[in-house]
Amino acid sequence: MKKPAKKVADESGKSKGRLYDAPIAPLFILLFQGPSTMIPNHILLGRFVAGSGTNGGLRVAYFNLKPGTTLGRNYFVVEQLGDGWEGEVYKVEERRTGVLRAAKIFYESRRLTPAQLRRYTQKMYRLRFCPLVTQYHHRDVARVGRESVEILVSDFVEGEMLSDFLARQPKKRLTSFEALHLLYALAVGLEPVHYKGEYHGDLHVNNVMVKRVGLGFDVHLIDFFDLGKSSRDRVRSDVIDLISLLYTVMGGKSGYAKSGPEIRQIVNGRKRGLISQKFKTAGQLRIALENMEW
Repeated sequence: MKKPAKKVADESGKSKGRLYDAPIAPLFILLFQGPSTMIPNHILLGRFVAGSGTNGGLRVAYFNLKPGTTLGRNYFVVEQLGDGWEGEVYKVEERRTGVLRAAKIFYESRRLTPAQLRRYTQKMYRLRFCPLVTQYHHRDVARVGRESVEILVSDFVEGEMLSDFLARQPKKRLTSFEALHLLYALAVGLEPVHYKGEYHGDLHVNNVMVKRVGLGFDVHLIDFFDLGKSSRDRVRSDVIDLISLLYTVMGGKSGYAKSGPEIRQIVNGRKRGLISQKFKTAGQLRIALENMEW
């Protein structure tokens, strides 16, 4: 007898669609994700949500590994940290030492080829001295259900997902002072990445870990998205994504409408051309913030 579809709720608790079960495809676990609006519905495998994607249709739902789930010989799941286009990030604990690490389940349709995996891990190694980057450790193998999966283990960083942090704030937004300090922390962190000729590729509220420290924030990026060889356009897209984050943490359209000139001179109406003329790298954005008059 076919099981009835189950209701699915979005972040606000409202029903977004129905959840359909399908066979779970082989998974890869690694620290990697990409744009949440580019989901090719016809190739996704796993569990799907109808009518809840950015453009309607189907999107991958959570694998939802429970605390205590064993991952290979060395790890078990503590909790889920976040999710994105490629899969889901989990906090895991080393069984013999108790040391916390992070790993990410990679949906089968998003898995990397050996060449892509090598390029990704080498990129993370080159950026190992950049404080914003979550540091890659090693590869491991485990079984999830009946499938053999690969694991790339990284540092676990203290803090919480920016999306969760925003949800706890009054009116689910930051003040101008807080938002600019958060943007500054991200620009400072991303500057050495751009200096080394690299890019992030997918900055959004579900892959930024944040923690209040003094008057500012300690921030880390959970993962990077591999769009191929670095270019000026991809570096500039990172800057545009940073400014989109500022727009988001200010409360989106309604918050931006009430913002002062200190915010507007950075956001520039979210016009890519204007933003790219003023800020070509995270370093240029950092300098602008340091010299802002307000």
